[in-house]
Amino acid sequence: MSEEPVVSIVIPAYNEADTIVQAIERVRSVPLQKEIIVVDDGSTDETPQLLAQQPDVVVLRHPRNLGKGMAIRTAIAHATGDIIIIQDADLEYDPMDIPRVIAPIAEGKAQVVYGSRFLTARRPKGMRLPNWLINRLLAAMVRWLYWHPLTDEATCYKAFRADLLKSVPLTCQRFEFCPEVTAKVLRRGVKIMEVPISYEARTTLQGKKIRWWDGVEAIWTLLKWRWKRF
Repeated sequence: MSEEPVVSIVIPAYNEADTIVQAIERVRSVPLQKEIIVVDDGSTDETPQLLAQQPDVVVLRHPRNLGKGMAIRTAIAHATGDIIIIQDADLEYDPMDIPRVIAPIAEGKAQVVYGSRFLTARRPKGMRLPNWLINRLLAAMVRWLYWHPLTDEATCYKAFRADLLKSVPLTCQRFEFCPEVTAKVLRRGVKIMEVPISYEARTTLQGKKIRWWDGVEAIWTLLKWRWKRF
């Protein structure tokens, strides 16, 4: 890209009153030209009221909880930037890593970049063993099914050229956004670059919403989109 790109930073949020303001403040401080898009996915806590106090943020709201995948799809449809990246509201991922993740796209070296938690540590600090195992399995499945060397399929930090991502026909509703977009991008012949990022795991007691059955759904999604037409 010849000029500094505008980055659409997408934050799906469901009952994230404890962290959403801090997440926005930290994203706001990232030294990039950006738009911040928060999709309130039918929150029943104080999240809507807190978002109403953020005038420089594009806030979109689902009337009921439709799932993280639907929230991301809503944000993609409204994004106006040159690059789109996903940021979780719970701050497991440090927004100061965003410039590193989007840099290869801004420099014209890649169309898709994932921030990998496993390039600097075999098992990130605080990641529970079951979560580590399912992450290893998902990365292995991408290598086996799609012949692409990927270390972190399930990372939140996925950055895309906006025109590419908007052209991918997504059907995800819940946590299957990650495997679906990975599968469909790779089936188009687009390579995924990885860069190292930091990570601070959150526990279920702290509000982490993904569960073991979401791992099963991710496995099925990778299998399904390996052969299904889209």
